[in-house]
Amino acid sequence: MVTEKLISAVALTALVAFSGSARADILVGVGGPLTGPNAAFGVQLQKGAEQAAADINAAGGINGEQIKIVLGDDVSDAKQGVSVANKFVADGVKFVIGHFNSSVSIPASEVYAENGVLQITPTSSSPQFTDRGLWNTFRVCGRDDEQATGAGYYIASRFPEASVAIIHDGTPFGENLAERVKSAMRSLGRSEAMFDNVDQGEKDMSRLISRVRAEEISVLYWGGMYIEAGLIMRQANDGGLNLTFISGDGILSKELAFIAGDAVDGALMTAMKDPVQDPENKQLVDRFREAGFDVNADALYSYAALQSIAAAAKAAGSSDPEEVAKAMKDAGPFSTVLGPTSFDANGDITSAQYVMYEWRRGPDGVFYPFEKTNDPNLCFKTCGADQHCCRNGTCATTCPE
Repeated sequence: MVTEKLISAVALTALVAFSGSARADILVGVGGPLTGPNAAFGVQLQKGAEQAAADINAAGGINGEQIKIVLGDDVSDAKQGVSVANKFVADGVKFVIGHFNSSVSIPASEVYAENGVLQITPTSSSPQFTDRGLWNTFRVCGRDDEQATGAGYYIASRFPEASVAIIHDGTPFGENLAERVKSAMRSLGRSEAMFDNVDQGEKDMSRLISRVRAEEISVLYWGGMYIEAGLIMRQANDGGLNLTFISGDGILSKELAFIAGDAVDGALMTAMKDPVQDPENKQLVDRFREAGFDVNADALYSYAALQSIAAAAKAAGSSDPEEVAKAMKDAGPFSTVLGPTSFDANGDITSAQYVMYEWRRGPDGVFYPFEKTNDPNLCFKTCGADQHCCRNGTCATTCPE
């Protein structure tokens, strides 16, 4: 009798173990700067993915399996990003949400590709990330060449007589934006008066400001992040310069206004439409805020990244990363917080829509980026003499309502 009970117990233990291995957690890594100067962005990626995992798990998970989030702090450093990638692989991670910086996502993606890991970034916008022909690279954000080309067209059209400076921070992200803006302007017959760089981490902008004053610059395009942008704005304003400051989505941070102060007023910024402002996402946004988290667009892009993986896995009937990657390109569009979401053969989102924002003081006295809705150049296109630049990003003689 004792022996029979022992055998039954052993059999039951084996059955439980077998069941556990058959329905193991799906490990999803979230890679980004959880510490360091870009930690404000990293926490958005983390919270967005964690909330998406909780919601997907509550609805049954991915093909019946539960998602478990694994965090990796890359400190916005390429070498650390590769270390995070190798750690994810060793831990059995099969899907990665991240990284934040293109300079980290690109080398990390090589590790993931060689080890069967699908990577989808919420924010890395360098064309190189998806243009290398890897099977595993996806993004839910737009591309630098799209937003920078649009910004170059915008500057040429909106400021035809301005003396323009194009400045970048020396990073692949910032320099690529600057070069694309320059090329777009020149394609319309406009040349910059000044092209220069300020190293990332620089605090004293006096050299730059002296040259801007000497060149009588009235429009400054910045390719880089919000910290240096805020310092340039503040120190230029303190120096008595009256500049129109334009940049890309690297300055999309509430911290910008704390650094720049009142000098941020009127600054222009290209960025994709903000899903936080979409009425369809109000309940989700309210849940973040009720939990005490100051959610921004990056969190919802991270949320959409995991939604895309889950939807593609369902379409594929598999959680194998290569099968999911194929479904992501073939089975969309998927329903996400960004709206219907699909991916092209390279892994780029097909519905990226950049708009122009202007930093202005809100009703509460705090500066925020507001979408410009009354500027004829805001669609970033050059239209014919008898055409209008419509809100849907097209040129037409009569715009749709």
